[in-house]
Amino acid sequence: FAGILKAHSLLGLSSGSILLLPEVPEDLWHAYNLLQEGDLVRCTTLRKVVKESSTGSTTAKKVRTSLTIRVDKVDFDPDSLQVRISGPNVEESKFVKLGAHHTLTLELDRQFSIIKECWDQIFLDRIDEACNPERAAEIAAIVMQPGLAHLCLVTGSITVTKAKIEITIPKKRTGSSKHSSALKRFYEAIYQSVLRHVDFKQIKCVLTASAGYLRDDWFQYMLEQSVRRDDRPFIENKSKFVLCKASSGHKHALEEVFSDPQIMERMSDTKVAKEVKELDRFMRLIDTDPDKAYYGYNHVSKANEEFAIEVLMVTDDLFRSSDIAVRKKYVKLVESVRENGGKTLTYSSLHVSGQQLGQLSGIAAILRYPLPDLDQLELDALEHQKGFGDDDDDESESESDDSVDPDWRIQEDMQDMGF
Repeated sequence: FAGILKAHSLLGLSSGSILLLPEVPEDLWHAYNLLQEGDLVRCTTLRKVVKESSTGSTTAKKVRTSLTIRVDKVDFDPDSLQVRISGPNVEESKFVKLGAHHTLTLELDRQFSIIKECWDQIFLDRIDEACNPERAAEIAAIVMQPGLAHLCLVTGSITVTKAKIEITIPKKRTGSSKHSSALKRFYEAIYQSVLRHVDFKQIKCVLTASAGYLRDDWFQYMLEQSVRRDDRPFIENKSKFVLCKASSGHKHALEEVFSDPQIMERMSDTKVAKEVKELDRFMRLIDTDPDKAYYGYNHVSKANEEFAIEVLMVTDDLFRSSDIAVRKKYVKLVESVRENGGKTLTYSSLHVSGQQLGQLSGIAAILRYPLPDLDQLELDALEHQKGFGDDDDDESESESDDSVDPDWRIQEDMQDMGF
C-alpha cells in the first residue's frame, strides 16, 4: 500500500478505521486478508441510475458515488487479482437505498476504508507487511518444457503468473525445419515475456528451470539475441539468471525448484527463501527427529504450554476463518508463542510452500527440545480430568445420600431388625 493514510484507534484488540491506497496487485491480496464478515468498507463505485421523464421515457446513466457496506461475502480472484465485496448499504445515499445490497470491487490506485470492531495483532502485522517499501517482487521464475512455459513473479505473499506461453512444436523429421523454427518462436515468446514483465531493478534473481537441456538452449538464445539487439536489461543482468531443474513447464514445478538447497542459497536474503528453509527443516525433522516436529492445533498448542516452540508456521487460510472463535484461538496461539520467545511465520496460500503446509493442517511447529511424551501427556490429562469427574460423581452421590429424610432411614433400619 502507499501507506496508512488515516487511522483511528488502531491499537490491538480495539475498534477503529483505516484508509488505504493499493498500488500493486499484491496490495489487493493483503486487503482480502484484512477483510472479514461484519466489517464496514467505504469506497467509491459506479452505480447505474435510471431516471424517468415527465413523458414516461427513461434514461440510464452510470454515476460515481461513495458507499459504505457491511461485508457479507469477500471473494478474491487469483487470476485477475481482484477483490469483490458484497453486502447491504449501511449509510443513506442519494442513489442507493439504505439496506440495498451492492457489490464493490476494490481497484488499484483507488482509496478505500476498512472499519473494524477489533484489530488484533495479526491484522496489524499484515498492515505493517503491506506498507513495507521493500516488499516488492524479489524473484522471477520461468518453468518450461517443449511448447509450454510459465513466467511467474514471486513476492513475499503471492506467486503471480505474468505469462503463459503455449506453442505447438512438431517432432523432428529428416529434411524438415519445422521443429527448429517452432522452437525459435517458442524461445522468442519467452524472451519477449521476460523483457516485458521483469523489472530487473527489483528482481534479485531469475530462476530458469526445465527438464533436460531446454533451459540451457533458451539461455544461450537469450545471450545471443540480447547482444545482437543490444537489449541492455538482459546484457547487464545476465548474472541474475539461475539455471535449475524442473520436471515440467507447469506452475506447480516451482515446488521442486524451491526445494533445491543450492537455489535456496542464492535466494537466502528473500522472504520466500526463509519460509521455504524452515518448512524444509520441519520436513526433515519429521524423518530424523519426529519428537521435535509437531503439526495440528492440539499438538502444537500442547507444545506451547510446555514453552517448547522455537518456530511456529501458520497458513493465512486459518486467519480467514468465518468463525470468529476459530480465528481468535489461532491469533492467541501466535501471540503466546511470541511472548514465549518463539519465531512465527505466516505462509501465503498462494505460494507453493503455503499449499504444502496446508496439507499438514495449516499449522506446524519446530521445537527447541524433543517432547517424546507429548501424546502420553495428553492421555494423562484426559485421565486426570476423568478422575475429577468420577470424584464429582461420588460427591454428588454422597450429597444425595445425605439429603435423604432421616425418619425414613430409621424406619428402614427397624424393618431390617424385624420390628
